[in-house]
Amino acid sequence: MKKIKTRIGILFILLTVFTMFASCLNDDDEPKDKQKTVTLYVSATTGERTGMTGTPHECMLIKEKGEKTMLGIIGAMAEEVEQLKQDMACPEVTKIAGMEFYKGRIGEKMTVVVRSGIGKVNAGVCVQILVDRFGVDGIVNTGIAGSLHAEINIGDMVLSTDAIQHDVDATTFGYPLGKIPQMDVQAFPADEKLRALAKECCHKVNPELAVFEGRVLTGDQFISSKEKKKWLIETFDGYCTEMEGAAIAQASYLNHVPFLIVRAISDKADDSASMDYAEFERLAVLHSVRLTRALIQAC
Repeated sequence: MKKIKTRIGILFILLTVFTMFASCLNDDDEPKDKQKTVTLYVSATTGERTGMTGTPHECMLIKEKGEKTMLGIIGAMAEEVEQLKQDMACPEVTKIAGMEFYKGRIGEKMTVVVRSGIGKVNAGVCVQILVDRFGVDGIVNTGIAGSLHAEINIGDMVLSTDAIQHDVDATTFGYPLGKIPQMDVQAFPADEKLRALAKECCHKVNPELAVFEGRVLTGDQFISSKEKKKWLIETFDGYCTEMEGAAIAQASYLNHVPFLIVRAISDKADDSASMDYAEFERLAVLHSVRLTRALIQAC
């Protein structure tokens, strides 16, 4: 009986060693695209690796060679989101916080598309879900805005250099207008790489449009008066005003996720020109979808 137990013990040890050896061989043979990779932050200004300690406004997220970037697209117009959903191969739909997130492949790139609610809170919640639930590598927010510069015409595109929440006022405590207390910046800087790619893509797919780069101003207010527009220009030097962009910028900044705000201009700063809104929206959707498709593939 002792001999039988000894033999069984030896066989068990040999089997364990063989299993461990085979596991090591499988790990070595595993395709590179399935092996674990390390995500790094790289300084957008110096190109040096900064690790997780790099400040979010100095860093842009990059992937190891061979990996593909997954963008989160936050759309404002229902028809725009619908067209992007139709582009997706076998989309997975997840409903969270009253929003529907569509994850699927557009062309060769995995993408998450969602239509956020109106206003800053909805926009911030949407970003956090994209980061926590889907792990997106960058966020692009498309939509409509009112012009704050006379040279920007109806239908033109504005790409964000940065974004400020113009309705934040903590001046009683010594903060400048637009600065959120305890934040280290007043304006949240957009990703330079995303902006450069978007500009290049827009010129290719929407050659008839003028593209401007400037500050986006956000508040939970619909701005229509000339007096308010004048105040926004003089106080913040904004290029356009809307209701979600800077909240998306803040949430992205806090999560170290690169972002870009893209806005189609719906009205002139001085109200000197107008367009039938239905026609404007049709063109805005067309131009936005063209740009978004191109940007997804370029990232």
